[in-house]
Amino acid sequence: MLSVKQELLAALADELEKVSPGAGSRAAFESPKVAAHGDLACTAAMQLAKPLKQNPRALGEQLQAALEATPAFQKWVQAIEIAGPGFLNIRLKPAAKQQVVHEVLAQGAQYGYQPARGEKVLVEFVSANPTGPLHVGHGRQAAIGDAISHLYATQGWSVHREFYYNDAGVQIDTLTKSTQLRAKGFKPGDDCWPTDADNPLAKNFYNGDYIQDIADAFLAKSTVQADDRAFTANGDVEDYENIRQFAVAYLRNEQDKDLQAFNLQFDQYYLESSLYANGHVDATVQRLVANGKTYEQDGALWLKSTDYGDDKDRVMRKQDGTYTYFVPDVAYHIQKFQRGFTKVVNIQGTDHHGTIARVRAGLQAADVGIPQGYPDYVLHTMVRVVRNGEEVKISKRAGSYVTLRDLIEWTSKDAVRFFLLSRKPDTEYTFDVDLAVAQNNDNPVYYVQYAHARICSVLRGWREDYDVAALRDVDLSPLEGPQAQALMLLLAKYPEMLTAAAAGNAPHDVTFYLRDLAAAYHSYYDAERILVDDEAVKQARLALVAATAQVLHNGLAVLGVSAPARM
Repeated sequence: MLSVKQELLAALADELEKVSPGAGSRAAFESPKVAAHGDLACTAAMQLAKPLKQNPRALGEQLQAALEATPAFQKWVQAIEIAGPGFLNIRLKPAAKQQVVHEVLAQGAQYGYQPARGEKVLVEFVSANPTGPLHVGHGRQAAIGDAISHLYATQGWSVHREFYYNDAGVQIDTLTKSTQLRAKGFKPGDDCWPTDADNPLAKNFYNGDYIQDIADAFLAKSTVQADDRAFTANGDVEDYENIRQFAVAYLRNEQDKDLQAFNLQFDQYYLESSLYANGHVDATVQRLVANGKTYEQDGALWLKSTDYGDDKDRVMRKQDGTYTYFVPDVAYHIQKFQRGFTKVVNIQGTDHHGTIARVRAGLQAADVGIPQGYPDYVLHTMVRVVRNGEEVKISKRAGSYVTLRDLIEWTSKDAVRFFLLSRKPDTEYTFDVDLAVAQNNDNPVYYVQYAHARICSVLRGWREDYDVAALRDVDLSPLEGPQAQALMLLLAKYPEMLTAAAAGNAPHDVTFYLRDLAAAYHSYYDAERILVDDEAVKQARLALVAATAQVLHNGLAVLGVSAPARM
C-alpha cells in the first residue's frame, strides 16, 4: 500500500500545485480520527482557503472534483467525501489495501525499513558504575535504549551503542573499602561497620551479599573477564589498588551477565577516567576559561551557565581542586561530537534532569560547533515491582533493591523487555510479576506472541513445511471482508509508525501498535475461517495472515522480543 499511497500523494501534489503554486510540496495525508470516516484524510482545502481568500468548503469541492479525475484516484480510490468546513475523507478500494500484503511478503524482515541515510547516531544507555548488580531501573533503561537503537536502524541510521561508566572516584572507593573489610573477615553489624545513617562513614560501605562474593573471589586469587577488561586478584587484603581493580572487573563481569541475560550488547565501553587520562577534561576547562565563560568566586571556578538558559551558574571546580560531575560530562559530549556523531541520544533516569541544562550550556560555551539542543535526552522513572500483590524492594543479591536478573529469573527476558517498554519512559510503572507469567489475554506480551504463534499454527495446518514465498503473488481479490480490510490497513501503517516512533524516541508506540495488530488479527481469525475448501480464497487468506505474522515478528524484533512459532 506504500506504493499506492505514493501514487495518490503525487496526484494530490500535482492538483495542489495547480490551485496554488508551491502548495504541492506540502501535500500530505492524515489518518482520520474516526475509522468510519475513511482510510485517508486531506486538510489542504482548509489550509489554502485563507491565503487564497476562498471558502474552504468550496475549495474542497473543487479539489475533490480534480482528484476524482486523476488516473491514480480512479484506480485506487472508491470515494472522496466532503466533511465539515472542507475535510476530504478518502475511501480506498479493496485492491489498494491488498497491495500491502504483497509488499510485506516481498520485503520480509526489511518491511518498514528506510534506505541508509549516511548518518551516525550514538545511543548511550545503562551507563551503570560497577558498584553493584544492575537494578530494575537499569533494566528499564536497557530496554528503552536498545529499542530506540533498533528504531533508528529501521530509519537508515548507523547506530552505535555506548556504555559509559566511572572506574574511579568516590563510589569505587566505597566499593573497595567494603570489599576489603569483607576480605578481612568483617561483615555488616560488626563494630567496625558503620550502621548509623547520620554517620557520614556509613555511606562509605555497601552491605549486599555480593560484596562477600567479591571478597571470596579475591581471596581465591581468581581471574575475572568482562567485555572491556580482565584482572587477576593477588589475594593480599592490604593491597588496596589490587582490590579496587579486581572489584571493578568482577562487577563489570556481573553486569555483563545481566546484559547477556537481556540479550544486549554494546559497541563500546567508555571510561570516565579516560577523559582525565587523555587530557580531555583539562582541555575542556581551559577552552571554557579562554572563551570568557567562567569566573572565580569563593575559591571555586564557575561556569556562566545562566548565559545559556540555566537557572543559575554552576560550580566547575570546587575549592578542593576537584571537578564537579558535569565537567567530565561536557568533555565526554565534545568527544562524541568530534567522533562524528551528529546525533546523540542519552537514556537516563529522571534524577539526571538537572544535568541537561548545565551540560548543554557547557557545550555551547565551549564553542566547538555543536548545535543547540545537543544531545537529546530520554528520561525514565524508576520501576516498582509487585509480586503476590505486594511490593518487592529487597534482593538478597543486592541487599537493597530488586536486580534485573531477579526480574528475568522470575519471569522471562521477553516479558521484562515488553513490560518495561509498554509505557512512556517518564511515566511511573509498576511491574506485576504475576501478570508477566500469566498465559492469558491480560498479559500483553503473551497476547502479542500468541497471535504470532497462532498464525504459525494455521500455516502449519496448510503445509507442515510451509514457505510463505509461495504466497507472494497470489490473487488477493477475495480479501474484501471488513475484518480483512481493517487488518490490511493496520499493516500499512507499520512503516509510518516506526518513523514517528524513532522521531519521538518513543518505543512504547511499537508496543501499542503490536497490541492493536494482535487484536485485529484475533478479530479476523474469529470472523473468517482461513483453511477453507475454495483454493483461491484459502490462498488469499493465508497470504494475509502470513503478512501479519511477518509484521508481528518485525515489531517484536524492534523491541528485542522473540516471536515464537509455538506456545
